[in-house]
Amino acid sequence: MNNKKTSIILVTISILLILVGIAVIFAPKINNVIYAKSISIKKEKFENYAEYEPVKYQELYQELKKRNEKLYQTNQRDLRDPFSYEEVNIDLAEYGIEENTIGYIRIPKMNVDLPILLGATEENMKKGAVHLTQTSYPVGGINTNCVIGAHRGYSLAKMFDDIEMLEIGDEVYIRNFMEELKYKVIKIDIISPTDISKLKIQKGKDLLTLITCHPYLVNTQRYVVYCERV
Repeated sequence: MNNKKTSIILVTISILLILVGIAVIFAPKINNVIYAKSISIKKEKFENYAEYEPVKYQELYQELKKRNEKLYQTNQRDLRDPFSYEEVNIDLAEYGIEENTIGYIRIPKMNVDLPILLGATEENMKKGAVHLTQTSYPVGGINTNCVIGAHRGYSLAKMFDDIEMLEIGDEVYIRNFMEELKYKVIKIDIISPTDISKLKIQKGKDLLTLITCHPYLVNTQRYVVYCERV
């Protein structure tokens, strides 16, 4: 009888271990599906903002253009390691935009479509990508470089996990509340967190820079992908 009970217990434990293993394997995929669905709903709402109040959002658009010009004129004098920035310089709630979401970034090669939130707070980085303060806002234009950061290895959603898949010529899209901007990868680099000169605006260029921690799951360096407007 004892042997029978022992066998039942061992079988039960084995089944439980198998179920746990299956859960561990498939949980990230399930989380990604749930996250992608929620983002899709929010993005559709975001894309309709300017249609309802075009004057208000044209004012915001021009305000961000002015701020980008000021960043260029002052040579981004307050720029430091962008991931250290948590405060933001503009409150989008005044324009009815939720969660200070300035836009969306879509990278077909990586199969990601993420919201871009203002400020590199830990809470924002759990929700999606972040715009790094003291870099250009994602509205495009000559003499701009919008720097977008995101996690790697975040368990609840696929962020910049696969950034090393990107190659020269791959496309990256930014959707702000007015339009979609198309960029192509032109350069890939690995820098130190303090090497802010690599993140600055380049005269005459319309750039988008993607940045994340490197090596994977480590925070000693930055993996940087430079993209230029098509």
